[in-house]
Amino acid sequence: MSKATTAATDPVKQFSVFTENRVGRLSDLTSLLKTNDVHIVALTVLDFTDTTILRLVVDDNDKARELMVNNDFPYTECDVLAVEISDEGDLREVLAALLEAEINIHYVYSFIKRPEGRSALVLNIEDPDVATQSLHNRGFKVLTQSDITR
Repeated sequence: MSKATTAATDPVKQFSVFTENRVGRLSDLTSLLKTNDVHIVALTVLDFTDTTILRLVVDDNDKARELMVNNDFPYTECDVLAVEISDEGDLREVLAALLEAEINIHYVYSFIKRPEGRSALVLNIEDPDVATQSLHNRGFKVLTQSDITR
């Protein structure tokens, strides 16, 4: 199986958790996940006046879904592209690969930690299949969900 096919059949999932914008809500969610041995590997927070969207990638999607449903954390989920990088200098090369393929980037954020200690980026983009191929052509590893699951 090719790397592009593997990424397409086992994509990294992102949860977008919708919560009221109040003190302690992020702490509540992160504590809930940690207590139940679900590790957040990537996180970004979008703050609005009354609400907050927490975008996160975790190492156990099934357990995270169950915990959020049972503890009143409404969420949606989507596939995202996760690409491994060596350092901040690789960011330019990732962006160049996507520009060359004419891929629009909706947003990007970084992983907190990866099991092998390497850095990675989370990208929400227009065409993941073309982006994956372009990144592979430049020597980048596109991660699958199994790459980040403990």
